[in-house]
Amino acid sequence: EDEKVREQLRPRERHVRVTHSMAQEKLEIFRSLDSWAEHNILPLLKPVEASWQPSDFLPDFSSNSGHEQVKELQKRAKEIPDDCLICLVGDMITEEALPTYQTFINGLDGVSDETGVSQSSWALWSRAWTAEENRHGDLLNKYLMYTGRVDMKQVEKTIQYLIGSGM
Repeated sequence: EDEKVREQLRPRERHVRVTHSMAQEKLEIFRSLDSWAEHNILPLLKPVEASWQPSDFLPDFSSNSGHEQVKELQKRAKEIPDDCLICLVGDMITEEALPTYQTFINGLDGVSDETGVSQSSWALWSRAWTAEENRHGDLLNKYLMYTGRVDMKQVEKTIQYLIGSGM
């Protein structure tokens, strides 16, 4: 049993980490854009308190009508074609793999945020972007679960395999 688990965790391909994938000239250009990113990209990020949250669009279980709201959601969701549900599942799986994408971005030359505490504009953006985008996966995950039309256990296993494989 332990060997079976180890086999699942072994990478299927071995990748050699390239620590400096950009030519020095390109890296210097990228780093020179840090101030530009600070003034032009970081302001585009919304503060958490001003951002929508998944619960804004989902049944409210803190109210007495939470269960009725789920029943209404399920009633409306019966009309969603299977093709659309498949697209939503695919999108949700992509969104749920955000930690993997952030890990990749954090290792890029110019970002170099391996520890998650860099104060470079690119690193700040990467972390804030991931936090903003995470809401999409949360909303889709809960919505699809509440519809009762998707085998969420299979979806969750797919997500775990995807993240575990490094992609």
